[in-house]
Amino acid sequence: MFEDIYFSNPDYLWLMLVLPFLVGWYVFSRKHTQAVLKISSLNGFRAKSSFLAQFQPILFVVRILSLTLIVMGLARPQTMDVSTRTKTNKGIDIVMAIDVSSSMLAQDLKPDRLTALKRVAASFVDDRMSDRIGLVIYAGESYTKTPITSDRAIVKNALGEIQFEGLIEDGTAIGMGLATSVNRLKDSRAKSKVIILLTDGVNNSGFIDPKIASELAVEYKIKTYTIGLGSNGTARAPIGLLPNGKFQYGMTKVEIDEELLKTIAKNTGGLYFRATDNKKLEDIYEEINKLEKTEIEEFKYYNYDEKFRPLILLALALLFIEWLMRNTLFRSFI
Repeated sequence: MFEDIYFSNPDYLWLMLVLPFLVGWYVFSRKHTQAVLKISSLNGFRAKSSFLAQFQPILFVVRILSLTLIVMGLARPQTMDVSTRTKTNKGIDIVMAIDVSSSMLAQDLKPDRLTALKRVAASFVDDRMSDRIGLVIYAGESYTKTPITSDRAIVKNALGEIQFEGLIEDGTAIGMGLATSVNRLKDSRAKSKVIILLTDGVNNSGFIDPKIASELAVEYKIKTYTIGLGSNGTARAPIGLLPNGKFQYGMTKVEIDEELLKTIAKNTGGLYFRATDNKKLEDIYEEINKLEKTEIEEFKYYNYDEKFRPLILLALALLFIEWLMRNTLFRSFI
C-alpha cells in the first residue's frame, strides 16, 4: 500500500520524536489536572465514578493523532509516476552475410557449424533493440534472405529457416556474399552501416572478386567484420552423398582464407575474428555487439501526486472534534 509513497521533506519526521515526550508528560501530570479535596473520611462521598470521566484521556489521544498527521503532512508524502521517451541519435543498419555451403554442416561446432551460428546470431538480433538488420546468404552464389528491417521477429524467423538443401549452387563465393550485402546497404541513410561476414572456407565461386567487393564497401562507408568459422586442423564434414540422399561424413582439412578476411576487415575499418568452437563464436558476437553501440537519448518525465492534503484535512477534523468534545461532553471534567 505504501511501497510507492515517499516523503519529499523527510527531515520533518524527526518531529515525531517529540510525541513520546508529550505522552510521558501527560501521564506524569494527569493527576494534577483536577482539584483534590482532602478530608478525614470519604464515607459520605461514596458514589460510582462517572462513565464519561473514564474516557476523558481520549481527548489527548485525538490530539496526539492529529499532531502525528500534521507532522506527516509537513513531510509531504507523494507518489511519482515516471514515463520515458527514447530518441535514437545514431541508428545502425546491419547485414549478416552467412555462408551456407555444405561445409557449414561440419561438426567441429556442436551440433554443427550452421546450427551453432543460427543460435548465436538469434541472440545477437535480440540485443539490437534499436537497429535494423538484414540477412544475406551465400554459397556458390548469393541472395538476400531478408532486407534490412527493424522487425526482429522477421529476422529471427528467417534465421531459423536457413538450412543447406542444395537450393543454390554449392561453393564459397565470398565476393558475391559481400557484394550483395553492400547492395542492401548502399542506399541506407543510417549514420552507421555494418556487415558481419561469416565463412568457413576459401573463395572458390562467383564472378565478383572479394577485393572489388571490399572496395565497394569502402566507397559506401560500410564497415565489415569478418569471421572465420571452423576448428584448426581437421573436422568431420560432408564428403559425399549416400544413395538415400543423405550426406556421407568424413574427416576433412579445415581451410579458411584468413588473409583475405583480414584484408577485407582492415580495408573497411572492421575487425577479423576466428571462431574455433561454440564459446569463441558467442564471444565474437558479444564483442561486435559491444563495438557497435547505438546512441540512444532517454528523456524522463516525472509526475508527482501530493498526498499531504488528506492528512492535513483529517488532522484539522480531529482537532475540531477534540475541541467540540472538550467543550461539550467533557466540559465538567476539564
